[in-house]
Amino acid sequence: MTTENPQDLLKLAVEVAEEAARLIVERRRGTITVADTKSTVTDVVTAVDRESEELIRARILQARPDDSFLGEEGDDVAGSSGVRWVVDPIDGTVNYLYDLPTYAVSIAVEYDGTTVAGVVVDAPKGEVFTATKGGGAFVDGKPIRVSGCTDLSTALVGTGFGYDADRRQVQAEVVQHLITKVRDIRRIGVGALDLCYVACGRLDAVYERGLNPWDYGAGALIAAEAGGTIGGLHGAPVSPEMSIATSPALFGPFHDLLAEANPLRA
Repeated sequence: MTTENPQDLLKLAVEVAEEAARLIVERRRGTITVADTKSTVTDVVTAVDRESEELIRARILQARPDDSFLGEEGDDVAGSSGVRWVVDPIDGTVNYLYDLPTYAVSIAVEYDGTTVAGVVVDAPKGEVFTATKGGGAFVDGKPIRVSGCTDLSTALVGTGFGYDADRRQVQAEVVQHLITKVRDIRRIGVGALDLCYVACGRLDAVYERGLNPWDYGAGALIAAEAGGTIGGLHGAPVSPEMSIATSPALFGPFHDLLAEANPLRA
């Protein structure tokens, strides 16, 4: 039993995520340029990614100086409280760079290794997806549930692609395997929002290889608390190897269809 109150942790997470979302929307009114690259020349970081993460880290550690912090862009901070904040300051940086109005701030809060609270703020739209472990999932304070889709052929599926060319080749082959067996496929470009869209029924299933803990930490909790089934392949948990989230009836058949395509071979 956690000695931390997940609702208190969520309250701070929401306040900080909303402040960061306002910052990045305001900065987008100016000129955005690439500050650095990561895994490939197309895997970009902007100065605003770093500014957003610095704001989030400062606010959280000011309020809770004994906590740990894991962010996408900066140095990790070790703490002693058992609480760790897992942060993506801009999920969807390429969308942000191109001024495509879909990108998000994601903050998950772990206690002793278990995610107990999470928030994803769709920054341009202002939608706020939240969940606490055992407390349900919400958008803008209203309860949400996954879709009731039970038939793979009518499922709307979300996914994303990596930046490495060899992995993208395999991912294209996986899409080719799936595309005739589902309603359609969407590539939104924001892993955290993909998971939230499953949570509220805008997508029936999502899968992606290469998501990191800051991408799926909050969204996976939100999808699970909305009644979704979450996991990896062959009984594995969600991880950078594979993340899958679906309405409950779809998980088995969708998992098997995905496994047939052997998406882990690159």
